[in-house]
Amino acid sequence: MKSCNQPRRWWIAAVIALACLQNAWAQDYPNKPIRWIVPFPPGGSVDILARLVGAKLTESLGQQVVIDNRSGASGNVGSELVARAAPDGYTVLSNTVPFVANTFLYSRVPYDVVNDFAPVSTMALTPALMTVHPSVPAHSVRELLQLAKSRPGTLNYGSAGVGSNPHIAGELFNYLGKVNLMVVHYKGGAPAVVAAIGGEVGITFSSVLETAPHVASKRLRPLGVTGLKRSAVLPDVPTIAEAGIPGYEFNAWHVMLAPKGTPNAVVTLLNDRIKRILRAPDQSRQYEERGLDVIASSPEECTAYLKNEMNKWGKVIKERGMRAD
Repeated sequence: MKSCNQPRRWWIAAVIALACLQNAWAQDYPNKPIRWIVPFPPGGSVDILARLVGAKLTESLGQQVVIDNRSGASGNVGSELVARAAPDGYTVLSNTVPFVANTFLYSRVPYDVVNDFAPVSTMALTPALMTVHPSVPAHSVRELLQLAKSRPGTLNYGSAGVGSNPHIAGELFNYLGKVNLMVVHYKGGAPAVVAAIGGEVGITFSSVLETAPHVASKRLRPLGVTGLKRSAVLPDVPTIAEAGIPGYEFNAWHVMLAPKGTPNAVVTLLNDRIKRILRAPDQSRQYEERGLDVIASSPEECTAYLKNEMNKWGKVIKERGMRAD
């Protein structure tokens, strides 16, 4: 009996020792700057939210949170960097829909969504805004659908890159609207919006956060919001679902993740601070004014959400035959 219990005692002692080590680690965390990887260029919605939250996180944690833009391959470059980083809480990642979509777009993805990361929180959702250059003779979603069907293959929309949020939103429009808008890829969301303003492309599916100022200046004309509810920023603009394509829904989500193996106590601390920042009354208003819906989920809820998104977008990508290589 004694020999049978011996391994069990060692196992229990090891678990207790690990828990004590993690707690000690969390009590000392952070004692140096934290690098927050944004796998897209500056100026896009992922970058903007990371900078807003990162500034407050610096105040909350008492250590500098440094935003580090590592763009490339629709977020693969920055995501792989975090997947391979030391799991000590000093390297975290922001990401959005391409994080799961890339699994279906590329023949090889340098990370595993489920097994290489420790989700911290789904921070917020933001719908995109479908807009057109003033030269496009369409003032509603229905008019654009009619125009696209009468001129197949001649209308184009700007994308932030293969598998980016605008690309997926545009292909969902094609899929459900039974049209064929042609995609033109740019190196990031901001360049795609600039191209639309300049008339290089006729249509955009960029976040409300990025596009609303250009709608206000009348350099872009809004046709529809991609979410299931109207945006508080532009309440007079209908959703695409109500304006001509029932069932259309696209929301860009913003998650924070750490490398797999990051101590639970550190993940819990980061989650707690993120929630406090996003839900603070003086902060939540500015997110709403930028077209962001605060979620501030738990790590467990974030994990479940990512798995659901993989199932959802995998179907659309396969149906449209979208490939990045």
